[in-house]
Amino acid sequence: MNIKFSLDTIIFYVQDVDRLKSFYQDLFGGEVVEEFESVWALLQLGSFKIGLHRMGDQYFDKTKGPFKFDNNTKIVFELTDDINAVRAYLVSRQVAMREIKTFDDYDYWLCDGEDPEGNVFQLKQRK
Repeated sequence: MNIKFSLDTIIFYVQDVDRLKSFYQDLFGGEVVEEFESVWALLQLGSFKIGLHRMGDQYFDKTKGPFKFDNNTKIVFELTDDINAVRAYLVSRQVAMREIKTFDDYDYWLCDGEDPEGNVFQLKQRK
């Protein structure tokens, strides 16, 4: 069987829905399409959506300071704008960004960053 589909939504379980909602709205132009009292927000980002779902308090140790999630997921945003300019803009907004890199025989420039809770995203631009 060949299942046909398109990516619709990626859901992050987060501590602070409002903070992450603002991050993705302000920096990536996300448009809120659904929201429920600091527990859930759904943002349209281009051709897909990001869902922000608040985790229960039992998952947080408030004695350890600001929450940073350690996961193995990365969202990739393919840019039409210059990756150097976008990276510089994000750095000026205090977004944690790594250096721009590429690989031999690879057609793209890449740059990873983190949202305020440590979720990794990548900027990608064709050379």
